[in-house]
Amino acid sequence: MGDINLFPKRVVIDDRARIASVGLYNRAAAPGEYEITVSDMAMQRDGRLVDLATVQDTAARDAAHTASGFLRWSPRHVALPASEAQMVRIMARVPPELPPGEYRSHFTVVSVPPETGGTSIDEAAGGDTGGGIGVRIVPRFGISIPVIVRVGETTLTAGLKDLKLNAAPGSPLALALTITREGTRSAFGDITITAPGGKKPVAEIKGIGVYTEIPERAVQVLIDPATEPRFLAKGTRWTVSYVDDDMTPGKVLARQEFIVP
Repeated sequence: MGDINLFPKRVVIDDRARIASVGLYNRAAAPGEYEITVSDMAMQRDGRLVDLATVQDTAARDAAHTASGFLRWSPRHVALPASEAQMVRIMARVPPELPPGEYRSHFTVVSVPPETGGTSIDEAAGGDTGGGIGVRIVPRFGISIPVIVRVGETTLTAGLKDLKLNAAPGSPLALALTITREGTRSAFGDITITAPGGKKPVAEIKGIGVYTEIPERAVQVLIDPATEPRFLAKGTRWTVSYVDDDMTPGKVLARQEFIVP
């Protein structure tokens, strides 16, 4: 949704503070109206997020521990002038009997189309309905960010496996890998690939999460096309690191060596 920004890009609520705020910023040159909801989504192995209700596998659906049942937020409808922002408060009312662990839902903002304006299909075609029923299609755009609620002590162990260089003709050079996750907490961090003597990473991708409903996530890291050829040569040793950007920013969650084939 190009006309609205949310900040921050993710919200983490824990035992220290059960209240958080999300800012909505209308970047458009015109006023806009937005509905604010909380939805439940599930992460797939390739990183896609899908509506939890559409997940057919019962075990996979049950593995998603949702927070929607105890999240409260206000306001739920916002009208913003052009280039204006507003804060929305989110509160987690955690039941006392809730087991320790991590719970997640998604803060979702959907644009409300104006009641008038636009063009119906018949108008666009220059036709005359003759008093009949016309059809008007008005898109509703939305944007979501995760709201993570942590209760009590949580654990996380991450790893990297199945590293493979993809160098298909006509496609950008990329390193395919799998991030593994164990424990009661999601992983969130940056992947960097470095080579000995290099002044900057061979590749880098930020903000890669692995949510608690999946044990692993497949990732493709595009190699920087400006990388010097000597760092891409056969036999070069790369260091692939998954660095935390969550509870302990800067901590290496997982590291793996890779020899360029």
